[in-house]
Amino acid sequence: MSSTDQLTLAAVAIKTVFSIYSASIFLISITSVIQERRIWNPSPLVPSLSIFGHIRLYCFNVLWMGITLIGGVLLLPKYFVGKIFGFDCQYEAYLVERFTAKICFLFFVGAKPEIRGLENLPPDDMSIPAPVYVANHASQIDVAVVYFIGRRFKWISKSSVRYLPGVGLIMSLSEHVFIQRTGKNKKSVSNLYQQSNNAIQSGLPMFFFPQGTRRMAVRLPFKDGAYKVALENESALVPISIEIPHNVWNNWYPFCLLWGGSYEKVVLTIHKPLAVKKDMDMEDLKKKTYDAIFSVIPLVGEEIKEMKKEK
Repeated sequence: MSSTDQLTLAAVAIKTVFSIYSASIFLISITSVIQERRIWNPSPLVPSLSIFGHIRLYCFNVLWMGITLIGGVLLLPKYFVGKIFGFDCQYEAYLVERFTAKICFLFFVGAKPEIRGLENLPPDDMSIPAPVYVANHASQIDVAVVYFIGRRFKWISKSSVRYLPGVGLIMSLSEHVFIQRTGKNKKSVSNLYQQSNNAIQSGLPMFFFPQGTRRMAVRLPFKDGAYKVALENESALVPISIEIPHNVWNNWYPFCLLWGGSYEKVVLTIHKPLAVKKDMDMEDLKKKTYDAIFSVIPLVGEEIKEMKKEK
C-alpha cells in the first residue's frame, strides 16, 4: 500500500471517528435530561418537568456540547504546537467555556441572572493565594450561571466528564481537575489536592460544589475537599448561593418575551469571604459557609419534613 493510500485511510478513519463523536451529542443529551429529571422530581413542592421543559433541557445540552466541541477543535492546533514550544491554551479554553455558558443560559434559562453581593467578590488580580469559591448544587444550570460572576476559575469534576463530546475536550484543554469518585481513588484524591494547590498558588481560584452532586430538594452535607484546599493555602472562602426557580424549565421563556410575559430569574448571592488560617477548625468553616449559602435559599422537600418532625 502506497503512502498516499495510507494517508487516505487515516483521513477516512479520523473523519469517521469524529463523525461518531459529534453525533453522540444528540444521544448523550438524552442521558443528561434523564439525570436532571431525576433530581427534579423528589418532592411534591418541586414540579415535574413538562414536555416543553424536557425539550428546553435537551436543547440546552446539545448547544452546550456543540459549541464546546467547535471551540475545542479550533484550539487543538494551538494545543499541539504549545506542547512543542512550551505554552498552553487554558485561557482561550476558558473563554470558550464562558461564551458557551452565557449563550446557553441566554437561549434557554433567562436573559441574565440576578446577582447580589457583587461587592463581596475578591478582586480579579491573580493575587496569591487565590480564593476558593463554594456553592450549592441543584441543577445543570449551576454550571452555566456561575460564569456570570466574571471570574476565571478551575472546576473539580468527575473523571467520566472527560468523555463527554465537546465538554470533555474543552475541560481537558482548560486543565480542570478530574477525580475518580468510586473505587480505590487515593491517587485521584492526591491529584485533586496537588492540582488545586498549584492553581491557588498561581493566582487562579478553585470552584467547588462541596455537596458533590446535584440535589433539588435535599440539602446534602458538605464534603471536605474545598476546605482542605482553603486551609492548606490559607485561601479566602467565598460562599455563593444559587437559587434556581422550581419552574425554571417549565416556563415559556424565551417565547414569553414575545408577548411581554415574565419569568422567574435565577439568583446568585455572593456572600462575604471568610479569611482562612491553617489552624482553623474545618467543621466550623463548613458550618459557616453552609449556613451562609442556605440562608437565602427557600426550604423545600426533605428539609420541611425534618422541621415538622422537630416541632
